[in-house]
Amino acid sequence: MILDFHTLTIADREAYQAVSLRSGRRNCNFTFANLVGWQFWFRTEVCILSEAVVLRFTFDGERAYMLCMAGTPSCDLLQAICDDCGGRMTLLGLEDEAALQLQQNACSKGINITVVPQRNQYDYIYRRADLASLTGGKLKAKRNHVNKFLSEYPDFEYRPLTPEMFDECRRLEALWREERGDTNPEYGDTIAAEQRVVENVFAHWNELGMMGGSIWLDGRMVAFTYGAAVTDDTIDVCVEKADRTIDGLFSVINQQFCAHLPEQYVYVNREEDMGLEGLRKAKLSYHPEILLTYNDVHIA
Repeated sequence: MILDFHTLTIADREAYQAVSLRSGRRNCNFTFANLVGWQFWFRTEVCILSEAVVLRFTFDGERAYMLCMAGTPSCDLLQAICDDCGGRMTLLGLEDEAALQLQQNACSKGINITVVPQRNQYDYIYRRADLASLTGGKLKAKRNHVNKFLSEYPDFEYRPLTPEMFDECRRLEALWREERGDTNPEYGDTIAAEQRVVENVFAHWNELGMMGGSIWLDGRMVAFTYGAAVTDDTIDVCVEKADRTIDGLFSVINQQFCAHLPEQYVYVNREEDMGLEGLRKAKLSYHPEILLTYNDVHIA
């Protein structure tokens, strides 16, 4: 088997999603909008097979691969990837069960394999109905945030996000950036890259099948979010921005967006915490239904 890679483009969406949407792989890295948006950063290439998609990334001069498919890859497919990279191979984003099964299969054939858990990359996945209703004792604090906002701003508007609102999104994103600060070296390059990703998504909004929402006060956008399907029953929330000076606004845009999503989406993936303590605490406070594990696998 020889893998035929090409640069990932918007034209790959239909063929890619024919595999990804039914794969059951809810990892946010398989969301097509994310892959297209970040293509410039990872130099993403793709090989689309009948039952699998092989993604090839080049970053800091190193190659790595991801496999979007149901089940465990065959030995033939693994060998083809090894041949493509010239021996040592790195597979990204395997969940615990898949990594363990792959390790067992490899060991039985005398193949050296190392599994490295990546806790900072675990995805937080919630039931959409829970985020929309915020019922129950575990989510009382979030419900209180929303109710306080509603009491202070009873005339707020929720509007689906549409292309004619993108200039307002840019204004709000610049405000968010200013409040957060671009000078921290931990975030600087990533924030600049994220701006480019957002523009990539805006440029192909309808082609990518994006869904978004926004909160307005007195005719001014104060929060927006957007996402896209990662599987048939799971939506990935890719971006969420809000005016930090308005208390409870992040809770409101989250709740409102989930309340307005089509019911086919049982789960909402709110992506990883990147190892940031505050972000991890915030994501855990919503009590995820699934903490989706993530392992890097090195095969020699």
